[in-house]
Amino acid sequence: MDAYRIIGEERNSRWLITCDHATNRVPEAIGGGSLGIAQEDMSRHIAYDPGAAGVAVALGEVLEAPVILSNFSRLVIDPNRGEDDPTLVMKLYDGTIIPANRWADAAEIERRLDLLYRPYHAAYERLAARRPDTAIVAIHSFTPSLRGRPPRPWHVGILHSFLDGRLSQALLARLRAEPDLCVGDNEPYDGHLPGDAIDRHALQSGRHNTLIELRNDLIATEAEQANWAARLAPILAEALAAV
Repeated sequence: MDAYRIIGEERNSRWLITCDHATNRVPEAIGGGSLGIAQEDMSRHIAYDPGAAGVAVALGEVLEAPVILSNFSRLVIDPNRGEDDPTLVMKLYDGTIIPANRWADAAEIERRLDLLYRPYHAAYERLAARRPDTAIVAIHSFTPSLRGRPPRPWHVGILHSFLDGRLSQALLARLRAEPDLCVGDNEPYDGHLPGDAIDRHALQSGRHNTLIELRNDLIATEAEQANWAARLAPILAEALAAV
């Protein structure tokens, strides 16, 4: 199984659309294709970002930009973590124990890095480097609430690092002008994690970047995903023109 999918590689837009948590697939080489948890859990946000892949693909079409999507579950190994991050291979996530990861040692993590993580990031960097003015938009989704936690009010969150918030701040200003949206600024997560995908491919290279988190109940259908892509595309274009 390939570690990634690329759609529209021939597109020459300066935009690069990414989706680090595009799927809940488990390769046959990992536990025979199972992490040992119930299918119900594999369908949850702990295994991937529901709806994010559809938004990323649709946004790539509207912006005429290439799109790269991971082709393995974040529970196998998380491509949005640094190689030395302790949450790279999760053993417990939102109340669910991951049996196939419970005894994953350094050798097993290295095997997964070589099999999936590193090929994904090599392809990501190749796409990012195709133009000197690449601007990266990472598409993610978040669950309306974690188990035992209060509901999250945001429709969309913009995540950014203190190291470079230019595009994100311009995007936040435009999204806040939309009267029907509750917009999170580094919500529901903080936007800077050393070694994550944006750090690795944008911050360390000075590329414009932003990470968009959409609440996954708002992008459950193909139509909703297309609508969000159509809505975000002109706002992104305005934001990039302003920085």
